[in-house]
Amino acid sequence: MLKLIKSVIAIRPKRYLRLRIFADGIIIGLFTGVVVGLFRYLLALSEIYRPMIYEFVKNEPEMIFPYMLYFAGAAIVLAIIVRKEPMCTGSGIPQLKGVLAGHMNWNWFSVIMHKLAGGVIAIGSGMSLGREGPSVQLGACAGNGISRMYHRPGIEEKVLITAGAGAGLAAAFNAPLAGVIFCLEELQKLFSPLLLTAAIAAAVVATSVTQLVFGGGPVFHINDLSVVPLEHFGYIIGLGLFVGVLSRCFNPCLLFSLNAYDRSGLKGMSKPMLPLAVAAVLGFVLPEILGGGNLLVDELVASDYALSLLVIIFLGKFLFTMLCFGSGVPGGIFLPMLVLGAAGGAIYGKLLIISGIMPENLMPTMIVFGMAAYFSSVVKSPVTGSILIMEMTGSFHHMLPLICVAMAAYMVADITGGRPVYDELLDRSLKAQK
Repeated sequence: MLKLIKSVIAIRPKRYLRLRIFADGIIIGLFTGVVVGLFRYLLALSEIYRPMIYEFVKNEPEMIFPYMLYFAGAAIVLAIIVRKEPMCTGSGIPQLKGVLAGHMNWNWFSVIMHKLAGGVIAIGSGMSLGREGPSVQLGACAGNGISRMYHRPGIEEKVLITAGAGAGLAAAFNAPLAGVIFCLEELQKLFSPLLLTAAIAAAVVATSVTQLVFGGGPVFHINDLSVVPLEHFGYIIGLGLFVGVLSRCFNPCLLFSLNAYDRSGLKGMSKPMLPLAVAAVLGFVLPEILGGGNLLVDELVASDYALSLLVIIFLGKFLFTMLCFGSGVPGGIFLPMLVLGAAGGAIYGKLLIISGIMPENLMPTMIVFGMAAYFSSVVKSPVTGSILIMEMTGSFHHMLPLICVAMAAYMVADITGGRPVYDELLDRSLKAQK
């Protein structure tokens, strides 16, 4: 009996800790859901009004001066935001990994305010940046804030920050499972029951909050994908290899863009002004590549684009993403990566269809699987990529081919010496601090 009492006493603190972590995860999920929900709502408004503004200016030439004046004002505000809060630049995931590793520190409230404002201005103005990286950082800062509010110790604080990051991804994509896996596979690279408890609580609650506003449907509006027959799995492996090769230049070009801006001598408003000026022109020439690009994915699936236009969209989106991210304004590369993968999958599928090798009904499947392949190669997180695409498209019966295409692209990156993009960005930031 005495041994039993001692064992119960020993177990109770562990159970209390898990219960406390679970409760903290729920609070973090609520906080993250509200912040990321606001972020998504403002960006959704920009997706609606931006094309209307371009059309209005096109029909009213005298409005060109106020039009350009807006972009100049946006550049000034973005420069002020970046100067006042350097930790809000870029996607925020490298900074998050730096905080978790103990190499960096941030003021969580300041980052939330500046990231929210800067992200809406930059992405809303048409810069090719994603909401997902910023959403991850917003969630991580929410976790940090709750941890500080309740005076949690260091280890618990890291767990709560990580859980908040997963909740941010879950809220951004309506993908709670992907948010949890992202915490384990990408951020911590380990399995911890304590982390799993907090991550699940935060991700589920944050997703529930955003679904109250945006509905429970998937982010991409894609009809049922054709099931890939076993005899066509060769196309899937080929897609993974093709997109894996396409994606191998993403990381080097991203670092080249950041370094080129540093060497250019551009400072203050001149750095964001360059991509904003390009966005102002692209609105009339190639509006498809503006913003994050989630609507473009829907268009690629629904429309029959010519091969030449698909190549133009891929190259345009790639180059414009490099130009935008290199400027250092708040905004991520998560969604642009997925769009590039979708465009790469569309090019691959179009080539096979033109050659008479693949039936046309598999084209949407190639587009969706291309997203998983590109993400898996660049981020080197094939499990997260596969689950994320399933949740974003609402297609849950393609697990086997998704894993195959993701692993094929991952192996291309691994064999050729590719590193996870967020690790490379973190290393660059740490070197710049020295």
